[in-house]
Amino acid sequence: MLVELRVRDLGVIADLDLVIGPGMTALTGETGAGKTLVVEALELLLGGRAELAMVRAGASEAVVEGRFVIGDREVVLSRTVPVSGRSRAYVDGRMAPVSMLAEVGDDLVDLHGQHAHQSLLRPVAQRDALDVFAGSDLEPVVRARRELAEIEGRLEELGGDPRALARTVDLLRFQVDEIAHAAISDPDEEERLVAEESVVAQVAVLKSALAGAREALAGSDDPGARGGFGASDLLGFAVSELSAHGVLSELAAPLRAAQAEVEEMARELRQRAERLEEDPERLEAIRRRLQLFAELRRKYGPSLAEVLEFERASRERLFELEAAEETREALEERRLETRALLDTAEARLGATRRGAAPKLAAAIEAHLEELALKGARLEVRIGDDPAGSEVEFLLGANPGEPPAPLAKVASGGELSRAMLATRLVLSAAPPTLVFDEVDAGVGGEAALAVGRALGALGRDHQVLVVTHLAQVAAFADQQVLVSKTESEGRTVAGARPVTGNDRVVELSRMLSGHPDSAAARKHAKELLALGARSVTASGSSGNLG
Repeated sequence: MLVELRVRDLGVIADLDLVIGPGMTALTGETGAGKTLVVEALELLLGGRAELAMVRAGASEAVVEGRFVIGDREVVLSRTVPVSGRSRAYVDGRMAPVSMLAEVGDDLVDLHGQHAHQSLLRPVAQRDALDVFAGSDLEPVVRARRELAEIEGRLEELGGDPRALARTVDLLRFQVDEIAHAAISDPDEEERLVAEESVVAQVAVLKSALAGAREALAGSDDPGARGGFGASDLLGFAVSELSAHGVLSELAAPLRAAQAEVEEMARELRQRAERLEEDPERLEAIRRRLQLFAELRRKYGPSLAEVLEFERASRERLFELEAAEETREALEERRLETRALLDTAEARLGATRRGAAPKLAAAIEAHLEELALKGARLEVRIGDDPAGSEVEFLLGANPGEPPAPLAKVASGGELSRAMLATRLVLSAAPPTLVFDEVDAGVGGEAALAVGRALGALGRDHQVLVVTHLAQVAAFADQQVLVSKTESEGRTVAGARPVTGNDRVVELSRMLSGHPDSAAARKHAKELLALGARSVTASGSSGNLG
């Protein structure tokens, strides 16, 4: 329920902090005192439209805060309306879109009167209300619809058209076989083959290079070749020349060592050349395999690793689809069975709703007559679909008037009383109910009936009612007086609880306009006693003053 409402710089309200208790609370005060501003503040808090004209003159922004307690949980909603720029919303101190205020507020408060925030004006809420009244068992319909949706989703996953499924299976089988036929055992095989191809393709060239290098070092193998000396021969000539002269012999030693190294390198080059053999068949085999890999990569992935992953995933998918026909037949059978169950459940639900609709309408109508809407008619219309999913409440507020949807009822007072009558019949509602102008156009016994009805509603919900009738206010558990005063040349609205004699004085003012009238005070005390007896008779308790 709403335990505290803080309003700052909204209209004539400069700073108001209202602590609200359980049961029924009546907001009273002279016309123009600012009672309806409290309701407008709540409407803002619940995501209602913000207008710059709401901000108090001279202030930079208007702020509304509400603290709600639901069981052990506390929820704080805030709304700020600046003079310039867009309004801001907060939920538990965190910034939020205004739409979230409405979403959260739907579960906390319902406003009844000339306001947009009224849950029972929505067809979905009206259908839910009928279901609560009728005790409708929605689970069979919900369960069957959910299962049917799952079955149809599974069938769609299987490919829908059986011929399309067969084509998919054939394609997957071809792709899996093509990759499997390549017998790729290692994703790095392609890289190794590229390196091997580079060697095998150049055997002749490499052998020629090795032979040329060896001849340069060791000379020609042809004994008859003229000028066929190599580096080793030339180094030998140099060693002979130097060794012939004693004073130069020391220079021959390093040249002799160089000659030995050259001869060793020449032998290594000969061995390398002998090991190289041309293999055209191997080269062709390598190139065919590399071409195969290139074709697979073109179709299935940029690398052999991804080609192998494609094969794995496709094989799994193929396994699923190869069993799809059997699965499809089972699913089609289940779909027919579930559809039949759904048809039966919807027909049963529709019958329940259609049977309860006139009973709900009659129960609400009985309260409408008590609430000064004598001759009013209320209809609960059900749609033609089997489940009766389209539910609409229609009200003919005056005799002879055709019933119209509740959202189109012109009079705020009539709509509020219709909502009150509906709430008296239905137990399901947000914890806090606000009624504005619920007593418009009524008096006497009808006003007492409205007050008694609101008091009864307050036994199960927190009820806030803006009223100008003492007959209504007397049934409240708490009464809050909203009044205007002048401060520093400006009008300021404030609110305070009234109890005891102060409450008698306020009720006297509401009855006669003369709070000091002895007759009015006597009448006020009688009304409070009537309200107290009503509470006692119902087994409830509250502070009636």
